[in-house]
Amino acid sequence: MQPPIAPFRQFVVKVASRCDLACDHCYVYEHADTSWRGRPVVMSDETAIRVANRIAEHADEHHLEAVHVVFHGGEPLLAGIGRLRRFARALRRATQGVCHLELHIHTNGVLLSHAFCDMFSDEGVRVGVSIDGDRAANDLHRRYASGRSSYDQAIRAITLLRDDYPHLYAGLLCTVDLRNDPVAVYEALVELRPPRVDFLLPHANWDHPPLRPAGRDTAYADWLITVHDRWRADGRPMQVRMFDSIILSTLGGESQSESLGTRPSDLVVVETDGTYEQADSLKTAYDGAPATGLDASRHSLSEAARHPGFAARQSGLASLAEACRRCPLVTSCGGGLYAHRHRTGSGFANPSVYCADLFRLISHLTASERRSPAAPVHELPVATLDALASGRPAAADLAHLSAPQLSRARQAVRRAASVIADRRSWSILVDAERADRAAVDDLLSHPYVHAWAARCAATSPTLDPADAGHLAAVAAVAAVRTGLAVKVTVPAAGSFVHLPGLGRMRTGGQEHAEVEVRNGSFAVRVDGRWLSEDSPLWEPVRPIEAAGIRLLLDDVDPYRDCYGAPVEGRLTEEAAAVWSEVAGAALASLPGDRRAAMRTCLRVLTPLADATAGASSRAAYGALALPLGTGPGTAARMLVEHFHRAQLGALLDLLDLTGGDADRERLLTDAYGLLAVAGSLTQAEQDRLTSAIGRFADGALPAPGRRFAARLAGAAADRTAQVASGRR
Repeated sequence: MQPPIAPFRQFVVKVASRCDLACDHCYVYEHADTSWRGRPVVMSDETAIRVANRIAEHADEHHLEAVHVVFHGGEPLLAGIGRLRRFARALRRATQGVCHLELHIHTNGVLLSHAFCDMFSDEGVRVGVSIDGDRAANDLHRRYASGRSSYDQAIRAITLLRDDYPHLYAGLLCTVDLRNDPVAVYEALVELRPPRVDFLLPHANWDHPPLRPAGRDTAYADWLITVHDRWRADGRPMQVRMFDSIILSTLGGESQSESLGTRPSDLVVVETDGTYEQADSLKTAYDGAPATGLDASRHSLSEAARHPGFAARQSGLASLAEACRRCPLVTSCGGGLYAHRHRTGSGFANPSVYCADLFRLISHLTASERRSPAAPVHELPVATLDALASGRPAAADLAHLSAPQLSRARQAVRRAASVIADRRSWSILVDAERADRAAVDDLLSHPYVHAWAARCAATSPTLDPADAGHLAAVAAVAAVRTGLAVKVTVPAAGSFVHLPGLGRMRTGGQEHAEVEVRNGSFAVRVDGRWLSEDSPLWEPVRPIEAAGIRLLLDDVDPYRDCYGAPVEGRLTEEAAAVWSEVAGAALASLPGDRRAAMRTCLRVLTPLADATAGASSRAAYGALALPLGTGPGTAARMLVEHFHRAQLGALLDLLDLTGGDADRERLLTDAYGLLAVAGSLTQAEQDRLTSAIGRFADGALPAPGRRFAARLAGAAADRTAQVASGRR
């Protein structure tokens, strides 16, 4: 029996083996390997079909949910529009019904045109472009053979993507050169508004070390740290894969980069003649270094995965040099890029030639995260803490809780995206945020978007496919809200495609459906037909408006089951009308200050099954759940009690009031909810309130907890006296 292999998930397909530039730092044409000279200039249709079938065969054999294919070169646009279209279609035909296909192309941009972009849009191919910064930085290396600059052509290509085809714009690749000013490079890249930037260390090894000024062993780290610190200060305007990978791995996640971390390599290169090779970067080591002797006509990709060269990069820590295995930063560094470890005599069993740089860079980023978390630091005025303790906070007091909850929601979505292999959807969210930050903030703080993201974080790394696929639905709604033109594939859950905050489309037996967004509206492809919001198969989230408060009646979102109580299914129009009328009457019966407070941070009501109490959820701030079959009076009390429980939950997310004691937190939550409805308590409930406050305050508490307990007890005593006075 053959040992198990780590299957390939990333396929770099060389569709052209020549280039129209003569970049002197190119690892294909300017380093030790010369195998390109014997390759076909472009991949033939026959070879492309064979490669597509091999990829589909591999995905089917290993039950892969998705594969990522990059058209590469040389310069892949030299393959031409027609050939690239045929290649894309061959891949889609082969993988249809087998796995999800992500298609990218990486280009220098010289030949990019509207015609290419129209084809890429039709075939679902996203585009990345190489550029090294401003004109001076780019012209150091990226020139034509004649010495002419390629900068203007690269800028024209990037502008075309950014302005006319933003749904295709995948990001930029920049090779670090110490002669370039890091801030100038960073500012030039930010100005191009990329969804992502990849900074690459120049390819080098111990036989051919990188350019390094005398006495500066960490010059590359220093350059990148300057960029990182400016990036953080600017609020992280785009993803930077190197920085994100380091930060993610220090938090226990997996690196997003082949050059960092200990995750087994899952990348294979397929040359224009169909031969399988290891990563291109190995071409810098010695002539023939990436070769395997295997090809698509005679060998499966699983056979290639068993090649010793791939196996050496799939054994994690065991494959690293002893010095690397002892290093405290090994889980983030992973020994650096495999090609950068090479030395004649010891092969790749060495630390990276950039070892000192990586140690300093990772240490700096880790320390920066510890000193100053990426999320904004929110402060709560003492007067607001006291107002919350009184049980009758004003709308202005509750506004101090909304900003931290938005930050938590944004962090949760970022964490979810970091463990979901869906770069396309994340890029749409980034583009949408650039178009309208407020609209995306509103979406990310939707209670059930937050509940979804929290579930992803809790179940990582064993994500349910439906949870992972929901990122595409969130991205589609972001495009609707911001007017982007995109097309995404969204998985069906329970025979529906769900669009958070909008509703759901019935899809029958389809497992996935395309969602196309244009000009703020959308259509879902079901059984070959494009269906919009006027279709009878569309079930929208319904609005509730009463007493100046506009809420959503959400009885369809798949992530509304976060209350620890059974939620009701889709209501009929008649039942929804009755339930909405009861909820509206309950809201209208509340005093003006209560309604003003709810208007600040209540967004969604969800029906619970009959014979249950109301509920709130820490994972779904801004939503409350109420049972069916109650009258306006009971509904009003439930609204007030659970609304205030939700506000306490938001406060506990911001301040430690209990010293981490879960029992005290339960007592405090119960007491705070009862205090909000103190005027309608039975004697038994009044006794429960008094007992809960006493037990909460009995013992050691943090300073904010002691202050809160004292004012809570005072507020409860005042309410008790008012109720007793009213009874007399």
